Amino acid sequence: MLMRTDPFRELDRLAAQVLGTAARPAAMSMDAWREGDIFEVEFDLPGVSPDSINLDVERNVVTVRAERPALDGDKEMLAAERPRGVFSRQLVLGENLDTQNIQASYDNGVLGLRIPVAEQAKPRKIEITTKEGDQQAINS
Repeated sequence: MLMRTDPFRELDRLAAQVLGTAARPAAMSMDAWREGDIFEVEFDLPGVSPDSINLDVERNVVTVRAERPALDGDKEMLAAERPRGVFSRQLVLGENLDTQNIQASYDNGVLGLRIPVAEQAKPRKIEITTKEGDQQAINS
């Protein structure tokens, strides 16, 4: 039996996974960092209406979902490089973050999340007493 092979099929499959396709766009770009007692995350969503962004938290998983609608089908496209459709990204957060107090903002195509560190995860001092009754503070 003869099989036709396409040496570029695997390359196309890998490119579609990384870059996305028109039917399934690639994941949104993200930056994350910690500044003091706040964990900050920014997602790039240029051209996305704030009304199409959904932000859900379930236990310690944050799901961001946004949609950039398809262009009017009556247009004769000369170039169509910007991905369209539904974008989705999930972040699994550590138990040391306070998911009850997440703040979100959307400005200039960037969705920003501010997630505070949970009180129980912050460093605290523990008092130690000795038999003589002296007290010392030890940082933990």
